[in-house]
Amino acid sequence: MTSSFAAPTSPSIVVEPPEQRRTLAVLLLAQILSGAGLAAGITVAALLAEQMLGSSRWSGLPTVFFTVGSAAAAVGLGRLSQRFGRRAGLSTGYLIGALGTVGVVVAAGMGNIVLFFASMIVYGAGAATNLQARYAGADLAAPSRRGRAVSIVLVATAVGAILGPNLVSTTGMVATKIGFPALAGPFMLAGLAYSAGALVLWLLLRPDPLLLARSIAAEVSSRSATPAAPSEAGAVPGPRQRWSWALASGAGIMILTQLIMVAIMTITPIHIEHHGHGVGVTGIVIGAHVAGMFLPSPFSGWLVDRYGYLAIAVAAGVTLLAAGLIAAWAPVDSVATLVLALVLLGVGWNLGLVSGTTVVTDAVPLETRARTQGVVDLGIALAGAGGGLSSGLIFAATSYTTLTLTSGLLALLIIPIVALARPAPIKQA
Repeated sequence: MTSSFAAPTSPSIVVEPPEQRRTLAVLLLAQILSGAGLAAGITVAALLAEQMLGSSRWSGLPTVFFTVGSAAAAVGLGRLSQRFGRRAGLSTGYLIGALGTVGVVVAAGMGNIVLFFASMIVYGAGAATNLQARYAGADLAAPSRRGRAVSIVLVATAVGAILGPNLVSTTGMVATKIGFPALAGPFMLAGLAYSAGALVLWLLLRPDPLLLARSIAAEVSSRSATPAAPSEAGAVPGPRQRWSWALASGAGIMILTQLIMVAIMTITPIHIEHHGHGVGVTGIVIGAHVAGMFLPSPFSGWLVDRYGYLAIAVAAGVTLLAAGLIAAWAPVDSVATLVLALVLLGVGWNLGLVSGTTVVTDAVPLETRARTQGVVDLGIALAGAGGGLSSGLIFAATSYTTLTLTSGLLALLIIPIVALARPAPIKQA
């Protein structure tokens, strides 16, 4: 069990409150909507950059700006959620992401590359919010069910995120009819999706799961015969309360899997286009990839709760290695083989994210949980920026084979990262 490696650092919710079901239901609806918003940047951002710049050399730059924006938003949204609750943090994040999509559409219509890159930074807030929603699903979950709670939120993203790439052609036709480039169409859909997600969360995410979890923890602590530990009483936690090897390991797993996934995913649409396939094929491949990213989540959550995050993190590394090898050796005319590689890439990322999220949630106290999770997501986003930038440069200088093979081999580093884990130094009072 994960809890054997990272014991909860504040009074645990042993029996889940009835509000947990409502929380998960609201998050499911919001994530279905926001998934379509997330998919736009994944599917066509690199193609739009190549079209505007006239070269694939810097086609990874939209992902860089997108993930830089996601990084900045992760910290800000984490602090906002820490102070005002998940409802305020998540709703704000999706509204900022929607604002970014407006900028992208305008930039595409004007052919303004500077505005496009600036808008991708703002658009990145939606991706940060989409990821942080998984933490909201775990706030009220019992420790033995946190993996499954995280996975339920993630799988909801799949519905919109799979639908989005397969609407590239349709949204493109809508965009051209109103005078915008076809590749701006998915971002129009993204703006509507993010706005709808923000509205759902603001109106329906009541009571706030993080605030309620704190209230329950305080009540448990007040009933206990043992005096509350300093962090439980509201004091500022010391260094040992904020840091553990388990926390470092969980963060490292998610950072490395994000780097590998983004590096391969970003350049795959360019690789497909260079071999004569149309944007519809790109939508199919990326849609399959997104399915691999999110659909296995319930199974991943069960595996983490059953076997512990260490074993599942290692499985993530092995899966990412297989994805890189298959992509490297896929025949250029075999879309099916590329689909297999991208599905495995998504599955490996999913295993890493669910296992890493579970241990990070277990390893930090409620009093600093949202803020710490925001810092972890900052590292994840920066890793994505590095992956997006390096992918374009490596692809232009060498080949898609070199990029995917290198990325796959890099996944083996997950094993020593997992080996860092130790029982958490924080002990219950």
